[in-house]
Amino acid sequence: MQQEGQAILVAVFTLVFLCAILIVLFIVFQKHKNKLILKQNEAEKHFDQEIAKTQIEIREETFRNISWELHDNIGQLLTLAKIQLQNASDNKDVMVTLDKGLKELRILSKAINPEALKNISLATAINQEVERLNRLQYLKASLHIEGEERTIDNEVEVVFFRMLQEFFSNTIKHAKATHLKVFIKFDGDQLNILAEDDGTGFNKNNPESSGIGLTNIKKRAELVHAKVTVNSTINEGTQLHISYTLKSQV
Repeated sequence: MQQEGQAILVAVFTLVFLCAILIVLFIVFQKHKNKLILKQNEAEKHFDQEIAKTQIEIREETFRNISWELHDNIGQLLTLAKIQLQNASDNKDVMVTLDKGLKELRILSKAINPEALKNISLATAINQEVERLNRLQYLKASLHIEGEERTIDNEVEVVFFRMLQEFFSNTIKHAKATHLKVFIKFDGDQLNILAEDDGTGFNKNNPESSGIGLTNIKKRAELVHAKVTVNSTINEGTQLHISYTLKSQV
C-alpha cells in the first residue's frame, strides 16, 4: 500500500513537472512569437515608409524634369512661335510650332500626376522617360523589351522606376554620355533590367566614386529583395543590372 502511495506521488510529481515544463515552453514560445510579430510589423512599417519616401522622390524628380522641359523644350517652341509670328507671311509654320507646344504640355500634365505610375506598367513608364530624354536631346536613348511582359507589384515598380531614374540622372549630370540603352527581359519568373551608358565611367573601387545615388540604388534593391550590380569602366561607360524574381501568378 505504501509503495502504491509512493508511485502515485511520483506520478503526480512527474505530471506536475511536465506541466510546468509545458507552461514554461508555452511562455517562451509566446514571447518568441510576439517578438517575431513585432519585428515583422516594424519591417512592414519600414517598408511602407521607404515606399512613401521613394514616391515623394519620384515626384520631386518629375517636377525637376518638368522645369527642364519647360525651359529647354516648350520655352524654345514658344520663342520660335513668337519669332515666326513676327517674321512669317503666313501662319502655317506658327500653327505647327504651337501644336507641338500643346502636345508637350499634354505630356507634362500626365507626368505631373502622382498617380501616373499606378495606371501604367513599368515598361511604359521607362519608355516615357526614354522618349523624354530623346525630346530634350541630352543624348540618344533607347528601350528594348524581350519576352512576355508580366504583372509586377506596384510597390516594386515604383522602386525599380526610381532606381532607373537615379541612373538616368547620374548619366545626364555626370557621365557626359551620348547614348543610353535600357533592356528589359521577362524570362519565366525572372525579370532582368539592364541600363548602360557610354559615358566617362568611374572607378568603383574608389570610395569617393560611391556617391549617394549609387548607395540609394543598392538600398532600394534590398528593400524589395532584388539583386543589383553596378559595373563601370573609365572612359567606357557604366552598367546597372537589376535581377528580380517575380511572384507566381495564381
